[in-house]
Amino acid sequence: MARRCIQVASVAIALLIASGCRVQRVSNEHAKQHILYQASLGDPRTFNPILVTDSSSGDAIGDVFDSIVRLNELTTLPEPGLAESWEIAPDQKSITFHLRHGVKWMDGAPFTSHDVAFTMQVVYDQRILNSTRSVLTIDGKPIEVETPDDYTVVMHLPRPFAPLLYSIGVSIIPAHILEPVYKAGRFNQVWNVNTPPKELVGLGPFRMTNYVPSQLLQYAANPDFWMHDENGGALPRLHGEDTLIVSDPNAQYLKFRAGQFDVYNPRPEEVVTLKEDAKELNITVTEIGIDTGELFFCFNRNPVHYVVNGRRDPKLDWFTDRNFLRAMAHAIDKQGIIDLCFHGLAVPAYGMISPANKLFYDPHLTDYDYNLKQSAELLEAAGYHMVNGVRVDPHGNPIVFNLTTNTGVAVRDQMCAMFKQDLASLGIKVNYRPLEFTTLVQKLDNNFDWDCVLIGFGGGGVEPNNGANFLRSSGDLHIWDPDQKTPATPWEAEIDKLLEQGTAEMDVQKRVPYYWKIQEILHDELPIIETVRQLRFTAYRNTLRDFHPTVWGVYRREYLDIVPD
Repeated sequence: MARRCIQVASVAIALLIASGCRVQRVSNEHAKQHILYQASLGDPRTFNPILVTDSSSGDAIGDVFDSIVRLNELTTLPEPGLAESWEIAPDQKSITFHLRHGVKWMDGAPFTSHDVAFTMQVVYDQRILNSTRSVLTIDGKPIEVETPDDYTVVMHLPRPFAPLLYSIGVSIIPAHILEPVYKAGRFNQVWNVNTPPKELVGLGPFRMTNYVPSQLLQYAANPDFWMHDENGGALPRLHGEDTLIVSDPNAQYLKFRAGQFDVYNPRPEEVVTLKEDAKELNITVTEIGIDTGELFFCFNRNPVHYVVNGRRDPKLDWFTDRNFLRAMAHAIDKQGIIDLCFHGLAVPAYGMISPANKLFYDPHLTDYDYNLKQSAELLEAAGYHMVNGVRVDPHGNPIVFNLTTNTGVAVRDQMCAMFKQDLASLGIKVNYRPLEFTTLVQKLDNNFDWDCVLIGFGGGGVEPNNGANFLRSSGDLHIWDPDQKTPATPWEAEIDKLLEQGTAEMDVQKRVPYYWKIQEILHDELPIIETVRQLRFTAYRNTLRDFHPTVWGVYRREYLDIVPD
């Protein structure tokens, strides 16, 4: 029935737009229902929170599950979640969490310390592929978990581990449901996207009630959610959430303007128009800050792809040559990208940590200026010469490689076109072909059949060690050469060592130099070549109350509500 209502509303909106009438009725219906309507570009790949590696899946189940420690999006400090308090031992090698009493799973079963211990057991199981394990592995060892009673969890650490409170925000899973599945060896198959949503049992503020692939996800408020407001009122305040899956960004924009969504993250080219039309549309458009993630070009350094039957593809030599990579870095027109692709709403990116992360951002990095003459000089000095208008390597092989990104993102398509054009002026041939996202992920994660990619990675939160799976040579998200048995280069070994040293220092100010050094190594060795960071904006209906967006997420999302005009 809900799906039919949405379809009917869409037809009504189209007729109103055609007749030139203002549209307010749909958003008022949202307010009367106390249901927040939002959009997603893609379908989830899993409903299992331990197995999530993509943003669509994380967004789909983010409000279904909860963790023992949360991040305060305003202060960027850890705060109590399912654990109401904790104490750190004097030697800083153990931490005791005191869990909230009376918390219930969505099926009515009590939440206990056994659920936390079971979750940690699954995370550390080598058979369960997940990105959390590397973040919570200390000197190659797991955290040992003790549960003296139903409401106490003691975590014993191999050594003091500074990021723990930022890294322990793992979605807790129900042992009473999933432990038998885990013992039967079927955990990797459980809670896939074919699972009826009502079978998902979490501790979060919303239950998933419906999923129609390529159409929508629907949620209802969890009546047993543990959190209450300052006056004892039940949270969340919303009665539900509807997420419409709209893969076309242009369609998303039009649907927001038509009142079908209450919240929208506009693309740079849409910001000015939305601000101009804000009064008519009854919306607010606000800048929330510099993106916390990164958008970079990366060249494949994986011998698995380039060394076959003893034959070495010359591309591997190019892509591991620092002079070649420096030439590529000087061929990226960041200001042109900002002006043409982002309509001025971006800033150059120098390092992997965003300026939004004021503590760990390294302000001392200098950029690779856009300078094609310098690129040519670097290539010539390294033995990459021009022969009849074609750039060849020291062995006479023409420099030709494939470039890809995910389809459906006009900004990235434009960036790749600019990069290809500039490299052509250097005598380098680039075969550009964007790929559908799941196909691209398959190449990056499984068969490694790629040369150069333009891709964005999330920031991993305030704690830089949360990016350990990307930074560490053994990480499966170490995109340029993942899952290394031993570090392939001395600088990767140094990063591995710095990661361990940075987590062992408990004084936060003394931790900073370790992560500055990591950023400097990446800046010099160029396994990733940073481009720009977008200035993020949020547009939302003026019917929303207690809506506080930040670059780290929505502050106190449970307090959000919608009221009629």
